[in-house]
Amino acid sequence: MPRIGLVVSDFNYDITYLMQKKAEEQSDLLGIEHEAIRVPGVFDMPLAVKMLLKKKNIDGVALLGAVIKGETKHDDLVINQSVRKIVDLSNEYEKPVTIGIIGPGAEHDQAVARIEEYSSRAVESLAKLFKALRKVNLER
Repeated sequence: MPRIGLVVSDFNYDITYLMQKKAEEQSDLLGIEHEAIRVPGVFDMPLAVKMLLKKKNIDGVALLGAVIKGETKHDDLVINQSVRKIVDLSNEYEKPVTIGIIGPGAEHDQAVARIEEYSSRAVESLAKLFKALRKVNLER
């Protein structure tokens, strides 16, 4: 049975708390064990992702967060820098990382409407990646 890490942003807690619950439900439904780590914000995710990817008992990581549009381009900066580093970590550790981060450019009500979709999709994508990567390993 695969085991995943869920890295969840505390920022916009009213949204991310529900995202975590939905992702845990989806993991249970798919028979995937999970452990969650909460970090202050999306910008703080890369270090937690790295620590999880180093663990032998973690097969992949799903990111859950909401970066709400503000008056500046801060939301673009936060997501772009974090995701760039996280993609590098996924490749370095050869373990999948999926992104269930709402934004950039999302208003609060748009983020609320996307809670279930983004949370479920992040976990489902990991399940699909595990299957695809197993096939690649079998063909080696």
